[in-house]
Amino acid sequence: MSITVVRKNTYYDSVSLMSVSTRANQLDGVHQAFVAMATEMNKEVLRNLGLLTAELDAAGGGDLMIVLDTADGVDDDATLVAVDELFTAKKRASGQTESYRTIDAAARNRPGANLAVIAVAGTFAAREARKALENDLHVMVFSDNVSIEDEVALKTLAHDKGLLMMGPDCGTAIIDNVALCFGNAVRPGTIGIVAASGTGSQEVSVRVHALGGGVSQLIGTGGRDLSEQVGGVMMIDGLRALAKDAGTDVIVLISKPPAPSVEQKVLAEIAGAGKPVVVCFIGGSQDAVVAAGGTFAANTDEASRAAIRLAGLAVPAETPDSIDVEAIRAKLTPQQRYIRGLFCGGTLCDEAMYAALEVFPDVYSNIQKDPERKLDASSKSVAHTFLDFGDDDFTNGRPHPMIDPTLRIARLLEEAKDPEVGVIVMDFILGFGSHEDPVGVLLPAIAEAKELAVADGRHLEIVGYVLGTDQDRPELGAQLESLRSAGVTVAASSASTGRLARAIVRKGDDA
Repeated sequence: MSITVVRKNTYYDSVSLMSVSTRANQLDGVHQAFVAMATEMNKEVLRNLGLLTAELDAAGGGDLMIVLDTADGVDDDATLVAVDELFTAKKRASGQTESYRTIDAAARNRPGANLAVIAVAGTFAAREARKALENDLHVMVFSDNVSIEDEVALKTLAHDKGLLMMGPDCGTAIIDNVALCFGNAVRPGTIGIVAASGTGSQEVSVRVHALGGGVSQLIGTGGRDLSEQVGGVMMIDGLRALAKDAGTDVIVLISKPPAPSVEQKVLAEIAGAGKPVVVCFIGGSQDAVVAAGGTFAANTDEASRAAIRLAGLAVPAETPDSIDVEAIRAKLTPQQRYIRGLFCGGTLCDEAMYAALEVFPDVYSNIQKDPERKLDASSKSVAHTFLDFGDDDFTNGRPHPMIDPTLRIARLLEEAKDPEVGVIVMDFILGFGSHEDPVGVLLPAIAEAKELAVADGRHLEIVGYVLGTDQDRPELGAQLESLRSAGVTVAASSASTGRLARAIVRKGDDA
């Protein structure tokens, strides 16, 4: 049974809609909730789910769609009232007292504001970002599905005006100690970050915090910034901005592998920065970074430690994962040779995948650079498979997995049935914008996955990493203890998850 409502000319930003969708999925009697603007992309998702009605198909991009797949006997009116209350609660929680229909109006009425966060359907995001730039506002575009041509044009305009243009698809920033969109509670400090990776920048910020340092600014660029087409405009402008920032002593650059020509352009800026620069381009070249005068880091943990050292702080000794790998390996059958990584964070997925690639040739992923080993969202896992559930392929028309774990739960149970799987690796991301209990919402599925393996006469090892700080809510320590109580092996950092997983499944011929 389903409930379908179209509310004409009713707009909500994508961040709010992701939050409402997640909470609507938790309402009694609701099997699946889909709350979104009626864009063509979202209607296509409903079509694929078999939920697109004629009324929904006729809705316009400025209309709100509420689609609820419910159990028999559910009171439709009461359920819709409950969904409406979620929107009201969202407004109360945000403390929203003023609203404006246009960016122009907001700029006129809030003369002290200097930054706009754009979180609208991708079809409209470029237009709104341009309006913000024309009003001399720095811009953070949370929206994805913006054309690369629009991205280049917007970043060119921002560069010419001396403004930041973070995004599109920029999920994380910390500006003057205020976290925007997805971010963590970290202490202020002198380490600045420019990142083409949301969770990569979050990981460095929380590791810096854990090591006793603090963050001055965290500037996101959007994931395509270091592509050949975009040319690293925001990475370079961000680096230059931090070079001039009196509160920043050390700069950290983070990205997945950039285009070679763009990497050269970015590294050429290091010498002129006048400050130590740590470069963590996952899979990048140490020789090129050192030759440019930077400090090379192979992973986010190394980057964080290097930044702490260069900031003149004492670097704590590494705390190794106190895990008996041999004892875990002994529980696996000879057939259990493979790792399956189910990640919310793209860089966290990349770090684990590269650790596996150092040992195993047969590593597949939806973010693999090798086209012969690249999977899409509908693909079955093959050999060692690492999936980034935050990639556009999985999030089109759906909330990010940091908010809604539905797809990841289904895949966890699917992977648990495979007799060749020895280890499942998962991340759990705390912080602003994330699910209010990232570990707790997965615990029933983790227990079920382990039970499926036991029923088949196997042991299934689950390795987890929690990205967060002691200042985040829920509290980091409590989340870690919940995982350990559920029999999950907890890694000390993102960088160690892949190394730990590969050690568990390595057989004699892999050594």
